[in-house]
Amino acid sequence: MTNITRRRVLKSLPALALASQLPSALAAGKDQPNIIFILADDLGHADLGVYGQTDFRTPNLDKLAAQGVRFTQAYANSAVCSATRFALITGRYQYRLRGGLEEPIAGASDTIGLPPSHPTLPSLLKKQGYGTALIGKWHLGYLPTFGPLKSGYDSFFGNYGGAIDYFTHKPGVGPQVKEDLYEGEVPVHQIGYYTDLLGARAVDFVNKQQSGKPFLLSLHYTAPHWPWEGPGDEAISRDIDNIFHYDGGDLATYGRMVESLDASIGRVLQALEQKGLADNTIVIFTSDNGGERFSKTWPLTGQKTELLEGGIRVPAILRWPAKVKAGQVSEQVAISMDWLPTLLAAAGGAPDPAYPADGQNLLPVLLGQSQNNERTLLWRYKANAQRAIRSGNWKYLKIGKNEFLFDVVKDQRERANLAKRHPDVFAQLKSQWEAWNKDMLPITADVRTHGVSGPVQADRYGVPANGSVPD
Repeated sequence: MTNITRRRVLKSLPALALASQLPSALAAGKDQPNIIFILADDLGHADLGVYGQTDFRTPNLDKLAAQGVRFTQAYANSAVCSATRFALITGRYQYRLRGGLEEPIAGASDTIGLPPSHPTLPSLLKKQGYGTALIGKWHLGYLPTFGPLKSGYDSFFGNYGGAIDYFTHKPGVGPQVKEDLYEGEVPVHQIGYYTDLLGARAVDFVNKQQSGKPFLLSLHYTAPHWPWEGPGDEAISRDIDNIFHYDGGDLATYGRMVESLDASIGRVLQALEQKGLADNTIVIFTSDNGGERFSKTWPLTGQKTELLEGGIRVPAILRWPAKVKAGQVSEQVAISMDWLPTLLAAAGGAPDPAYPADGQNLLPVLLGQSQNNERTLLWRYKANAQRAIRSGNWKYLKIGKNEFLFDVVKDQRERANLAKRHPDVFAQLKSQWEAWNKDMLPITADVRTHGVSGPVQADRYGVPANGSVPD
């Protein structure tokens, strides 16, 4: 198992993929599936009942998993939100774009965002005849330079930034702070708990669909991201002085937030059934990165902002009754940027040849036409000089000046450092990461990053903040 040859490594690179091998014939202009892509924000790997959560219930998402495929080894492209969203919408490593280096994007800029000229999942699906809508969080750059309507979506309702209060819909606290809630590019004001508002708008969207024209609905919730407010916690919204309130939150509040998310999704799925569209609609549910301070990630360690498994491994569920057998549990290694080539293949399209996907088309695996494919996936994160690569069952991890080699299938908690026992594997993965990194944009001093450190979280007492290198 320790003999990783160069040929084997190259064979597993994402770019090799089955990305253009299945395709147009599957959907070729008729019977194209509708697509609903549901993205949670900071949801932990084990925060759903079907993944091991026992403190609260998620019946709708558990049912969705039973009706389709549940992935046990799915990853986010980053340990933080906007970076993963670049990879998701482009199908490529986020490090190829300047905006994708941010960890995460914060504040308006004329240069930090998704270039409107770049092909995206919605823009490529539009070429296949799809109507496209984003409901919820964008977080890929601010107006007037960037926005969903400039990058392939026909309509948009939601927030442009990274986080808003669930009741005031503001990205901060105080009368001077403007709401971050938009209809297209026009500010709007609505009353209600944000998770519920997004679900209601998604139900309306589904109910308005006409047969014969396929659609992409990106439903990107902010839940269960900060601030820590359940649907009955409007008083907390009035009391906090910062939406990143480090003195707030608890497991019970977090549970109510996730239950509200599950209920909102359940209403959307019910509308899909009532409209008669469920059979030929691909529904995907996943998270933009690993869990935050109240999340359950067991048996993984680490959290958002860390390249330990708990910071990047996420729940992922896919249902497509017309094509994909129900009740599956897949060990296929997958990552956020896989969804673009996979969904394009299902729609009868392919990535733009000028912007080849780094992600892999998973459709042959999902349809039972191929066995699981061994993968090589790579990450980096500025805070604490983190880097990681997973190849097969092996994972090389560097945090600060400390380096590790894990078998993450046998040792999910990343405890047994095998670097000295398997020096050939360790050296090869480290070298491969270095070679890959040279093809990505450099991480410069002006790149923003975010880390979790002792002053805000006691169990991170040994980890410095924001980019400094621990011993």
